Amino acid sequence: MSVLVFIDTKGKISKAAKEAVTYGSKIGATTVVTFGDADAAALASLGDNGATKILVCRSLSEGNDQQLTKLIAAAANDCGADVIIVSQDQLGKAVAPRVAANLEAGHVSGAIALPDTSNGFVVKTNVFSGKAFANVSVNSSKKVISLLPNSLPPESTGGSAEVAEFNPELGAAGITVKEMKTQGEGVLLPEAELVVSAGRGLKGPENWGMVEDLATTLGAATACSRPVADIGWRPHHEHVGQTGIAIRPNLYIAAGISGAIQHLAGVNGSKTIVVINTDSEAPFFKAADYGIVGDAFEVLPKLNEAMKTFKASQN
Repeated sequence: MSVLVFIDTKGKISKAAKEAVTYGSKIGATTVVTFGDADAAALASLGDNGATKILVCRSLSEGNDQQLTKLIAAAANDCGADVIIVSQDQLGKAVAPRVAANLEAGHVSGAIALPDTSNGFVVKTNVFSGKAFANVSVNSSKKVISLLPNSLPPESTGGSAEVAEFNPELGAAGITVKEMKTQGEGVLLPEAELVVSAGRGLKGPENWGMVEDLATTLGAATACSRPVADIGWRPHHEHVGQTGIAIRPNLYIAAGISGAIQHLAGVNGSKTIVVINTDSEAPFFKAADYGIVGDAFEVLPKLNEAMKTFKASQN
């Protein structure tokens, strides 16, 4: 099979991009399409994850989903791709259905495993906000797969990839992007393997320093529950849950969050969940791998000091 993988570099090669390329290379010969100003040498390094060719459209910038859809479809037709793969992040959610419609392809959202081709083309996915799995059979000649981050680790193949400019005729843009704002420094939530999160149990934004201190010690991203973002304690790009960002880190620490079903839907793919709450009956404890019944104002500083001591002992 011929495979096309779309990646969003944002100037660098993310872990999610490497995961998607590794996933594609296990299906068939893999071409990558991207856009923007990513360094050619960095793009060529994707050959180590199984890509054979990298197509780069320098003229497109982030934010115009319509033009990116046309770019992906043009690249798929150019390389004769049978399977198109995108990461299921915010941009992937925006473009994958459009690409599927453009190519009259079947679309599988939330893939967590490689396709089973022993009897057709069947993809395992998360459904019902991660509470169940489904095996989806795709019968169309072209297939679009949205891969959940952290579902398949990147692998090194020792290969190399050719980087080539790709500038298809995309026609006039239907929308105009006037401004893009970055979310700032630090670890990006969709990329984070470690996340420290908190809710209204912290009582106010002035107390978030203990969350940020622990995150800094761990090299983690910070997150929050929806009520915290809605009342302006934290920025909305830190909101995780069903209506926010869905994450799948290796470790998720939640302090002062009760664990409503909407929040759990965005974090239940985490490998390990640690819950800190004064309420021993908080629903989150039922989903936790480890639970601490205690005051976050006491537990977080002690946990931070313990981690500092542990890290110092490893040096």
